[in-house]
Amino acid sequence: MPASSSSSKRARRAASESSAASEPTGAGPHSGVDHAFANADLLRQALTHRSYGATHNERLEFIGDAVLGFVVALTLYERFPDVPEGQLTRARAHLVREDTLAQVARRLRLGDEIRLGEGALKSGGADRASILADAMEAVFGAVFLDAGFDAVREVIVDAYGELLRDANPSQLGKDPKTRLQEALHKRRLPEPAYEIVATMGKAHAQEFAVECRIVDLCIVTRGIGTSRRAAEQDAAAQALEMLPQGRRNG
Repeated sequence: MPASSSSSKRARRAASESSAASEPTGAGPHSGVDHAFANADLLRQALTHRSYGATHNERLEFIGDAVLGFVVALTLYERFPDVPEGQLTRARAHLVREDTLAQVARRLRLGDEIRLGEGALKSGGADRASILADAMEAVFGAVFLDAGFDAVREVIVDAYGELLRDANPSQLGKDPKTRLQEALHKRRLPEPAYEIVATMGKAHAQEFAVECRIVDLCIVTRGIGTSRRAAEQDAAAQALEMLPQGRRNG
């Protein structure tokens, strides 16, 4: 093969690889958020767990954690001018905690895009709340570095959806079990009963099924979680949704 032809092929291959590295996210990993990355490498890094390689998402997570906290705080401050600092602080803490971030990430199907090492895959994979929450923060950090504050604020508000739009500072920060107990107390009804009805999975990735029973209201719900507490909270959240309208939060 002539040297010029071989050189030409190598040049085309290099150009193709360079183009792939900077191509829009639609042709590579997907963040689930409404943002077209100018620098696709930022998104790729945000979706790389430390178990996968040396270039991972922990530094982006650090940035994303700070940006998320500020965006949520500013949004709450602007929406609730008469709410005291203590309630705003509790509401922010609830909205940026691991469980809430994991809920947002699951809705965006972010777990399908996270690159994990073999060990992380065996210990629960991308459905683990901690891995999902960290990756979600890293994506927010990547958006901020890629396009600035206005862009990441829009992305966060959109990703959170009704969790932020319908936030009630007087209720946020109270877990579902507490809110259910308060609602029943105001109705002068006894506390709900919780019972483990099933355990699933192997020891390193167990899930629990817990029933919540409110006998006086004929309500029975079943929650699933990676711990008894998480399953009880899930069951309580479902029971809250089944309470008659108007008295749900007491």
